[in-house]
Amino acid sequence: MRAAILVEGVSDQAALHALARRRNRDLAAEGVEVLAMDGATNAARYLHDYGPQGRALKLAGLFDEAEERFFRLGLERAGLAPGPKTEDLEEFGFFVCRTDLEDELIRAVGAEQVLALVAAEGEERSFRTLQRQPAMRDKTLVHQLRRMMGGRSGGKERWARLLAETVPLDRVPYPLDAVLAQV
Repeated sequence: MRAAILVEGVSDQAALHALARRRNRDLAAEGVEVLAMDGATNAARYLHDYGPQGRALKLAGLFDEAEERFFRLGLERAGLAPGPKTEDLEEFGFFVCRTDLEDELIRAVGAEQVLALVAAEGEERSFRTLQRQPAMRDKTLVHQLRRMMGGRSGGKERWARLLAETVPLDRVPYPLDAVLAQV
């Protein structure tokens, strides 16, 4: 392995693998592994183990906006010193998903197209039931879609892969394109 992309979970991993395939890249053959860390709180350990103090691999990563502090702390503990702004982490190959990966992909694909995908996957009835729940009635369509994707075990991984397979290649969210370009 020559490089690692550190991601919070299997949904990020599934999306990146799907996008790499669509871009005719074989990450394994290139010596690139996408490592799902089982949560952002493990970033410091992974950065230590795979970064300059560990295996000294070329690193990149994706993180959700709310989890920046874990990646920032991990980079600092690994001997790297990002500046104070979120964008400063890009210097080290780490890119933020505004809100989260699902939000980035839903906005890139378009909520109406995602609804068509929900129907094609046989999930429309379940989604409409979720929309009628009192806690969901006043939420935006994007919020409701994100909630549906994370509502079942394996759902985030499934939908991240499906959305990454659906998004037009000229509309791939910046953080996903950028992190793949780093390795």
